[in-house]
Amino acid sequence: MTTHHSHAPFMLDTHELGRRPGTSLRVRRTLPAPAGLVIGLASVPADAELECAILLEAVMEGVYVSLRTTVGVVGECARCLDPVALDVDIDTHELVAYPADDLEDDAFVMQGDLLDLEPVLRDAIGLALPATLLCRDDCPGLCPECGARLADDPAHAHNDPVDPRWAALSSLAADGSSTSDDLPEEQ
Repeated sequence: MTTHHSHAPFMLDTHELGRRPGTSLRVRRTLPAPAGLVIGLASVPADAELECAILLEAVMEGVYVSLRTTVGVVGECARCLDPVALDVDIDTHELVAYPADDLEDDAFVMQGDLLDLEPVLRDAIGLALPATLLCRDDCPGLCPECGARLADDPAHAHNDPVDPRWAALSSLAADGSSTSDDLPEEQ
């Protein structure tokens, strides 16, 4: 576990809650986006700032955190590779436990009276990022043969490539020198 300073932007002091179940505290805070949030072709810009509405509620096991924000996501369309920018709404609820010996390894844990929002926010954004980023739902993508953008030319097509093993036969058909009448009859 890393040591955090009380002035770190993600740290919240929960001393006011006093470990009294039922007490709550509303906080509005502008936080930087956690660094390195990239999933597939989507990412959160490193300089993004998030306007967060946070509700902290004391419960027996720790502090229940409700966090709402909107995060800007940028990336490339998975089909045509055009730039894409969209906003993703985040609405997450997590328990941040008081330190104890019997906690699971993946539990969010308080550091004294300090609550670190970064892992909560990182997980929530990571789960909310789209697995496949699209510029539009019906994006036709790129031509698999030449890479042309199919949205620019919906009638785009290529002649069917001829298997080199059949190339000699296609040249006969193109000459018109061979027809089905020229084939020997079966006996």
